[in-house]
This record gives sequence, structure tokens and C-alpha cells, in this order.
Amino acid sequence: MQYTHLGRTGLKVSKICLGTMNFGPYTSEADSYKIMNKALELGVNFFDTANVYGAEKGVGTTETIIGKWLEQNKKRESIVLATKVYGKMGEGVNESKLSAYNIRKACEDSLRRLKTDHIDLYQMHHIDRETPWEEIWQAMEQLVREGKILYVGSSNFAAWNIVEANYIAKQRNFLGLVSEQSIYSLRNRHIELEVIPACKSMGVGIIPWSPIGGGILGGVLEKVKEGQRRSREPIQKSVEKLRPQIEQYEKLCKEINLKPADVALAWMLQNPAITSPIVGPRTIEQFEENASAVDVKLSEDILKKLDEIWPGPGNQAPEAYAW
Repeated sequence: MQYTHLGRTGLKVSKICLGTMNFGPYTSEADSYKIMNKALELGVNFFDTANVYGAEKGVGTTETIIGKWLEQNKKRESIVLATKVYGKMGEGVNESKLSAYNIRKACEDSLRRLKTDHIDLYQMHHIDRETPWEEIWQAMEQLVREGKILYVGSSNFAAWNIVEANYIAKQRNFLGLVSEQSIYSLRNRHIELEVIPACKSMGVGIIPWSPIGGGILGGVLEKVKEGQRRSREPIQKSVEKLRPQIEQYEKLCKEINLKPADVALAWMLQNPAITSPIVGPRTIEQFEENASAVDVKLSEDILKKLDEIWPGPGNQAPEAYAW
């Protein structure tokens, strides 16, 4: 496994991040344990979750599974543990978003479910346009003073949100955001316009989610052909819309004898702005395959062909659309 710094911090994380959203609703507790054990075996030390994960099993389910695993295996100091706050955790009017009230309560609840005394990276799951940054940072600063969190990150923030947040944090002599978790893949390259340039400028690490494009970049046509993916799944709408691109992509992957998912991850990992893409396996086999992508190197010719199949904006803003 390869490692890199988390943004401008001294903390080192694996260049593959284990996403746990499937733990509980789609992956059994026992299989979730196996995946986490395999992650440590492969050198993956970066685990990402959120307080709302659990789907029909109920919010908090995924954190609870991770907490039981940590309690049984005594591996807390072997991982960099990241979770999130923002989502609706109950029916109370203050059980969501980023008020100081909810940040304090949500953190305490996550610590209890995760069976740990601290969270390494506490991420805001979405921008809260109703709560002032002074209130948010005051709450985060208090958690840092108490040793309950070490670093703060964001998720699904616009570039100007990241800049504003860190500008105000600097005024308060606080470290501010050290990472941003954004949707990013060959299929969806919007953050190349402004989020990536902003993060590079401010020393904010980028942790892409859905790096395989919701399955579109994982060999979807071949899987449908082999009956591994059911045609009634919602992904089929995207498949039909993007079929010409997907066909070109899967053909290129066959020509270079690499699995589509490995190509998608390798493309991302060769971008120096990217810290650690999140892979969210349902099975241990999927995770082993995804983790191997760190060893795949794509030539300049292949990178060029990928740009032709899945074109991005072409440049950062404003050059992408103005002189």
C-alpha cells in the first residue's frame, strides 16, 4: 500500500480509503468484519463512515458495526477513523445540520456507537447555509480541546464554501478544513472547475466518493451480459444514456488488459491533487480488487484516450469557459 499526507497535515493515510456505507444494509456484520480485517492486512489504514449510514437498518447502524469490530479487535490505533455529521438522526428539530447543539450531540453519539474516545477526521456531510461559521468553528474548536476530534473535514462543499470556511478559521487561529470529500470520477469531473483548484491552493486533501461512477466504470456492460447485474436496477438508465462512451471505455480496458474499475481508480490516483478515493465494497473480493489499483500505472497515451472518452471541462475556471 502507498501512503500520502491528509491535505496539509502531518497525518499519513493510505491512498485507498475503505468506505463503509454498505456495512449493515448490504453487507452482513460478519462480512463487514472480514473486509475491515482484510483492509488492515493490505495496509489500508483509512476508514470512512457517517452517522447516518445504515439505510433501512436505521441510522447509526454502520458506526455500530465498526464500533463492535474495534472493541473486539483492539485495532483503534491502527486506523485513521473518519465519520460525518449533518444528516437527520431523529425526529427532533435539532437532530440534523451543523448547529453547535447538534455537532456536540452528534459527536457524543458517534463516539458511543464507535466505542472510541476520539474521531480522527470529523467531516461536515454537507454545507449548512443556515448556521454561521463562527458557531460551527466554536463547536469544532471545543471538541478539539476536549480531545474528541483531531481534524475537521468537509463533504459536498462548493469551492467558495471551502475558502470561506478556512478564511474564518484562520481568523480564529484554528486549523480549519484539512479535507474535502467530493463526488468525482471519469464520469463526473465537475470539481475540476473550481473545487480541485481551491483545495490545492489551501492545502485541503481531496477524498473522492463514487470513484467508479456508481458502477458505470466497473465493467457494467460485461456484468449485465454475464447476468451479474440485474437489468431492473436504476443504473440501467445511465447505462443506456452513456452506452457509446461505456462501450469505448470497456473496449480500451480490454485492449490494455486491465479491469475497468482498476483503470478508473488508477486514473484518479495519478492525479497529485487526490488524497485517497473511497471504495465502498459489498464483498471482500470487491475490496481486494479495488485496493490493487494503487499498483496500476497508466501511460500518457492511455490517459489521453480516457480524456477523449470521458472529457472533463478541459481546464479550471475561468479558462474552461472564457479566455
